Amino acid sequence: MEKIILASSSPRRIEILKNLGLEFDIIPSNYKEVIVNKLPEELVCYIARNKALEVSSRVKSGNLILAADTMVFVDNSVLGKPHTKDAAYTMLRSLSGRKHDVITGICLLSRDLNKIYTDYEVTSVFFKELSDEEIWSYVSTGEPLDKAGAYGIQGFGGLFVKRIEGCYFNVVGLPIYKLYNGLREMGVNLLAKDV
Repeated sequence: MEKIILASSSPRRIEILKNLGLEFDIIPSNYKEVIVNKLPEELVCYIARNKALEVSSRVKSGNLILAADTMVFVDNSVLGKPHTKDAAYTMLRSLSGRKHDVITGICLLSRDLNKIYTDYEVTSVFFKELSDEEIWSYVSTGEPLDKAGAYGIQGFGGLFVKRIEGCYFNVVGLPIYKLYNGLREMGVNLLAKDV
């Protein structure tokens, strides 16, 4: 079996893969994300594919590259990762009391098999109404600053989520159902004991 390489240093993606019992190496992609004029589902797949291609260009054959890209969309606008506390506040204020979509594109690339698999998952997340005090208290934890949409559902940000429609793991950053399908396409069975 090809060695799996995760093209990301995301602690959340690493934890998901470890929980699935996968052995993998981590080689973060150097691809510089550019927002191009595409539908949200196409955009996350485009970025995931480019991340996988960039890592593939730096490693020898015999590897199965896994890349992913997660974005938060509200009112057809992308909410990336906030770089300041004020930006985190603004993002969280825009999500307050509303529905937004979390979309993750995944890409699996094998040069040996000459195959590329891409897919995406959409999860709708419904936030409670947030007070300014709640937002600033959450921002002061530091949690929002490295997460798309300025929150982590698996952390304190989960306190604001009334409900979701779709895959929880997608909101964390890696939809495991789509990963399972993709790995099977590449000849990897997660349920086999020798993974």
